[in-house]
Amino acid sequence: MSELNVTVTAKDTEDRLSRKAPLSLSPYGGEASADIEIKTDETYQEVLGFGGAFTEATAYTLSQLPEEKRQEVINSYFDQENGLGYTIGRVAIHSCDFSLGNYTYVEEKDEELESFDIEREHRWVIPLIKDAMSVRGGEIPLLASPWSPPAWMKTNGEMNNGGQLLPEYRDTWARYYAKFIHAFRDEGLSMWGITVQNEPAAVQVWDSCIYSAEEERDFVKNHLGPVMHESGLEGVNIIIWDHNRDIIVERASTVLEDEEAAKYVWGTGLHWYVSEEFEKVGEVHRRFPDKHLLFTEGCQEGGVKLGEWFTGERYARNMIGDLNNWVEGYLDWNMVLNEKGGPNHVGNLCDAPVIADTKTGEVHYNSSYYYIGHFSKFIRPGAVRVGALSHHDDLNTTAFRNEDGTVAVVVLNETDREVTFSLRMDDGVVETTLPARAIATYTV
Repeated sequence: MSELNVTVTAKDTEDRLSRKAPLSLSPYGGEASADIEIKTDETYQEVLGFGGAFTEATAYTLSQLPEEKRQEVINSYFDQENGLGYTIGRVAIHSCDFSLGNYTYVEEKDEELESFDIEREHRWVIPLIKDAMSVRGGEIPLLASPWSPPAWMKTNGEMNNGGQLLPEYRDTWARYYAKFIHAFRDEGLSMWGITVQNEPAAVQVWDSCIYSAEEERDFVKNHLGPVMHESGLEGVNIIIWDHNRDIIVERASTVLEDEEAAKYVWGTGLHWYVSEEFEKVGEVHRRFPDKHLLFTEGCQEGGVKLGEWFTGERYARNMIGDLNNWVEGYLDWNMVLNEKGGPNHVGNLCDAPVIADTKTGEVHYNSSYYYIGHFSKFIRPGAVRVGALSHHDDLNTTAFRNEDGTVAVVVLNETDREVTFSLRMDDGVVETTLPARAIATYTV
C-alpha cells in the first residue's frame, strides 16, 4: 500500500509545517468505520487558489524593512516550493481603512473621469505585486474591491461613515471600475475579478458605502454589468455581497433570483466576521449551484496577537468549514502589518499572519501563517474537493485531489489533548496520533 507524507504544526513544540516520518497505509478490511474516511471518487468543487490582500498598509510596512527582510517575507508567501505557495491576491480600488488615508484616482467632481490616475499605487502596491509575481513565477490573478466611491458621489459627502451612492453617479461609478481594471492591466497585472462593494451592509468609521440587496442587484443589472461589457471587460468576474455569512442567503438570493442581474454575476464573496454559520454558505450553493463561492476577507481583529495560538486555529476552522461548503478559494486580509497592527488611518488595528517590526527590522510569523500553509502549500489551483468525513468529535477535516493525482487531507485538533485516530483513504487505512492543539496535512 501507499505511504502518507505527514506535515505537522503543533502548539508548545518546535513543529511548524514540519515534515514527519511517513505513515504506511494497510489494506482496509471493512470490518469497522474509520474515524476519518476519505473517498477520492466522491468529487465536489475545483479550487482557484489561496492568497492575501496587497493593501497599502502591507506594501508600505514592507517598504520600511531592510530589503533582505522585505524579500524574505515576499518569498515566504509566494515561493511555490519553500513558501506558502500563494497564487491569488486582492487589491482595493483606491483607499480602504488599511491605507495611509482617504484617497481616490480622480479630481473633485470629475464626472467624465478625465483625471483618472492610479499614480499613488506605483509608490508601494504595484511594486509589491510585481515582486510577488517574480517570486511566484507568473501572473497573480487579482480581485479588486471598492470600500467607498469618491465623497462627491455619495449621499453623506464623505468616504467614511457609510452613506450611499447617489443615483445620478451610478454609471460614472461603474465606469470607474472599468478604468481601474484597464489601468492595472496596462501595468501587466492580471485583473481576474471585482466585487461590487466591500461589506455593503456595514456603516464603518472608515471608507464604507451601504447598498441594500435590491440596490446591489439593480446596480449590477443596470450599470456595472452593462458597463463592463461595453468596456470589453465581460471576462472579468463580478462578485456580489463580499460580506459576512449571517445574511448571505438572503442577500445572494435577492440578486441571483433576478435573471437579468444574475447573468453578470460569477458568484458570491464572503467574510468570516460575526458568525461561523458555514451551513449558510452551503445553502447558497444549494440554491444556485451554477454560481461560485469565494472567501474574500478574514482577519483577527483587535490589534497584534503576537505568539497567540487561537488565531491560527480560527483560520483553519473557518477554512475547513467553508471549503466543505463549496468555497473555491481563500483570500486572507493584510498579509503583513506593523508592530501596532497597522497602519490604519482610523485606528482599526488588526493582526496578520506576518508582523513586521519597523523599529527593529524583525519579522514575526504567527500561528496563522503556518496554519494557512497546511492548506495553501498542499491544495493547489485546479484541485478538486473529495469526500471527507470525520466521525471523531475532536477532529475536523477536509480533503482535495490535485491535478497531478496527489491527495491532501487536512486534519485539525483544537483540543488540549493528543488524539489517536484511524484514517481510511479508499482501500487503505492507518492509525496515528495528532498532538494537542495541532494541525496536520497528510499527502499521498
